[in-house]
Amino acid sequence: MLQNESILILGASTNPNRSSFMATKFLNNKGFTLQAVAGKTGMIDDLEITNNLQNHGPVHTVTIFLNAQRQKEYYDFIISLKPKRIIFNPGTENPELETLAKNHQIQTLSGCTIAMITAGLF
Repeated sequence: MLQNESILILGASTNPNRSSFMATKFLNNKGFTLQAVAGKTGMIDDLEITNNLQNHGPVHTVTIFLNAQRQKEYYDFIISLKPKRIIFNPGTENPELETLAKNHQIQTLSGCTIAMITAGLF
């Protein structure tokens, strides 16, 4: 993954004990262009977490930190972004969204975002 590719973190959290918080900090420290969306707003370093589903710039990758049931309300939003890739982090696997994504020519991966980037898997 190139650092100039925009990543949208779906389910970002300001709770330092959450994996989405750790992933956001990691990606931000690596210099990735980030956008963050969650039900609760807040800040992680200089990154605003918004609950606004409008006016997002280009997104290359959506990395998900919500369980499958909580993802349903975001299906249209995710597809409207026309990302190249969706990453389902551990515990977020969702065959329904995976099928929907594939029907829109969006690649899907299951695994830990941090581990994938660290290992250079994409």
